[in-house]
Amino acid sequence: MPLVFLLYALIASVFTIGKNVLNYADPFFIIGVRMFIAGTLILGYQFWRHRDSFKFNKKHWIDILILATVNIFITNVCEFWALNHLSSAKTCLLYSTSPFISVLLSYVILSEKMSPIKWLGLLIGFIGFFPILMMQSAGEETAFLFFSWPELAMIVAATTSVYGWILLRKLVTKSDVSFMIANGYSMLFGGIMTLGYSGIMETWDPFPVTAWWPFIQNSLALLLISNLICYNLYGFLLKRYTATFMAFAGLSTPLFAALFGWAFLGEHIPWQFWLSLTIISSGLSIFHRQEVKSVHLTEGA
Repeated sequence: MPLVFLLYALIASVFTIGKNVLNYADPFFIIGVRMFIAGTLILGYQFWRHRDSFKFNKKHWIDILILATVNIFITNVCEFWALNHLSSAKTCLLYSTSPFISVLLSYVILSEKMSPIKWLGLLIGFIGFFPILMMQSAGEETAFLFFSWPELAMIVAATTSVYGWILLRKLVTKSDVSFMIANGYSMLFGGIMTLGYSGIMETWDPFPVTAWWPFIQNSLALLLISNLICYNLYGFLLKRYTATFMAFAGLSTPLFAALFGWAFLGEHIPWQFWLSLTIISSGLSIFHRQEVKSVHLTEGA
């Protein structure tokens, strides 16, 4: 049990560290460097330990490039751009739309059935995001209805992240491409794409970095926590706990992000944040109770 909450505390710390590293370098350069190094390390390890895994059908290169574009490039560019304009706690809370987006994508793409109770839980969950979305800081320009551009970017990041995991799972289960190879190449290519985008959008003079040592320290922390520890720890915990329990435990992530943002970044956590988190938790609880009930009925049939 402690390892589960350690995992989500580490995930929350990614938003805090990510917010901090933006003080020392431009966002797209940060992403590009981190993903390029992470992809290189993963592929290097595979080449050393499992060299045969590099032999796969060449037609899957297109799938890997699509995965790199969706799951690495678009997701991280939108996330870090939003993080540059929002508090770490708000960014993390908006990223918590992922379970609800996953359900909708499964309904649309995989034709999974939804009961009225599940729809109710989903609706309550989405309503829960309204209080935090309607509270905007001075730097947030309204783009659509009560959404600001950074908020929309964060929702896009959550959507492409979920879709990226669907693409990744489809690739590794229906082809001869291993999980590590798909992940390594997608990070490598996604990092190259983001560095290219950084060269176009950010000022390189000679690099978009204002303080190298803090940039290196924070980037290494992100690389270690996000790309190495969380990735492996999540896979380990999924073998010990149900997906339902992990989803509920994941609601602790915005709590940790709020705590870290307050303690290390001096962020103010408004009451709208706590209201949103409470309503979202209620919606997810209703949804998963019905899901567990459906599983028990199916097993008993």
